[in-house]
Amino acid sequence: MALLEVQVPDIGDFDEVTVIELMVKVGDTVKAEQSLITVESDTASMEIPSSMAGLVKEMRVALGDKVKQGSVVLLVEAAGAAAVPAAAVAEAPTALAVAPVAAAPVASAPVAAPAASGPVPVHVPDIGDFKDVVVIEVMVKPGDNIKVEQSLITVESDKASMEIPSSAAGVLKELKVKVGDKVNIGDLLAVLEGAASAAVAVTTAPAILASAAATVALPSTVAAPAHAPGGATLGLPHASPSVRKFARELGVPLEEVKGHGLKGRITVDDVQAFTKSIMSGAVQTKAQAAKAPATSGGDGAALGLIPWPKVDFAKFGPIERKEMGRIKKISGANLLRNAIMIPAVTNHDDADITELEAFRVSTNKENEKSGVKVTMLAFLIKACVATLKKYPEFNSSLDGDALVYKNYWHIGFAADTPNGLMVPVIRDCDKKGVLQISQEMSELAKKARDGKLGPAEMSGATFTISSLGGIGGKYFTPIINAPEVAILGVCKSTMEPVWDGKQFVPRLMLPLSLTWDHRVIDGAAAARFNAFLGQILSDFRRVLL
Repeated sequence: MALLEVQVPDIGDFDEVTVIELMVKVGDTVKAEQSLITVESDTASMEIPSSMAGLVKEMRVALGDKVKQGSVVLLVEAAGAAAVPAAAVAEAPTALAVAPVAAAPVASAPVAAPAASGPVPVHVPDIGDFKDVVVIEVMVKPGDNIKVEQSLITVESDKASMEIPSSAAGVLKELKVKVGDKVNIGDLLAVLEGAASAAVAVTTAPAILASAAATVALPSTVAAPAHAPGGATLGLPHASPSVRKFARELGVPLEEVKGHGLKGRITVDDVQAFTKSIMSGAVQTKAQAAKAPATSGGDGAALGLIPWPKVDFAKFGPIERKEMGRIKKISGANLLRNAIMIPAVTNHDDADITELEAFRVSTNKENEKSGVKVTMLAFLIKACVATLKKYPEFNSSLDGDALVYKNYWHIGFAADTPNGLMVPVIRDCDKKGVLQISQEMSELAKKARDGKLGPAEMSGATFTISSLGGIGGKYFTPIINAPEVAILGVCKSTMEPVWDGKQFVPRLMLPLSLTWDHRVIDGAAAARFNAFLGQILSDFRRVLL
């Protein structure tokens, strides 16, 4: 296939703009209208879309380059019929400039208007064929002295952001919009006092936003920008619209992300790196820090408790101080929050696993060559899935006043590691057999012990099992792993005498401790859950029913 050029389309009345972000690289497959680069003028940033689909073979621009209409962005190996010659793009100006600027009004010199003594309204000018663009930054406040063409707010569409200038000068008496509001042409932005009307009428304001094709026609009459992209702003991070959208989808506070792009611009890689740091616990957002519950070393003031006792332990004898590991610090804060906020109740019961244990031992003998060792926990996971299906409220989560029922069964299991307790998650346990679950559990437990468990492998659980295995103990009260509503604790099975109606016979009994959220589950449902789980464990054929 031939190599075709992708050029910068008609993006308004300007000479050159700076490339501030590269959104594709050589080897990428791009679609028609996919954003390729982000460019920036004094008052707006915009994304340049591709005019055709294909494979990127060569990049012709780099960060910091100046480009204009007709500049070659890259070469693509066009994908069959999807290829659209660059000339064809130029023939369809309506697709790239939704609201073209009338040449005469823009070229003409601004005409000063007589001063107005009373309140003067400032409206959103004609900025293209779009509806409901979002206010992402407010750049002024009541009491400020406003100049003509001074930027008041920044708005954003899916592809471009722009600043809205004032059409008059004076003292800002009232601001009619706030961050998050949606505005349209003609909406009232502000009221000025002692103002002079705009040098350029609103009806002739140039179109500087085209939401359909990310085309921005930059005004040629603005003498000097009131706000320089890349410099200090009143809350707007230095990032392209697509990066801000990506951050919003992830819930990332961009103002806390350090940019490593040109002029400190925040890139997609910066957002992803910040997210990984949060998930690993290496970094906390300001919101997390503000909402973090008091730990055992805190004073408990946030909970209305009396101060935590401060003791000089050294005066009683020799001591050694060791800082807690990162995992214990993170899990400790989560456990305290869950223990305080969840009204938890625990039911204790025993399950007869005599026949199941015999089947497990024989299964391991038959599969000795496979290298996969089946544990009782693998059977327990399958039994829990069957029980969760029968009692779906145990596989749900609270969301405000609503209950979210999950139609998937991802089971977390507590793994003891040298660095502390970790909870890997086995996904879609309803679709996997005991052998596959055993293999995945072994692999995840090893990764946890080696410190190689990723955040994705510890998220998404709908129910958790905490097993003390062969360590010992009888019963305990596990703490629910929010936002789950229940957790099952199991201890070491023991041989006990059980009355069969005629005599006492030795049976292998497994202690069960089910902790449940009383906001979602009541005592009767919990008792039924344990009873049904016990029936499955005593006769595993019930899993097939």
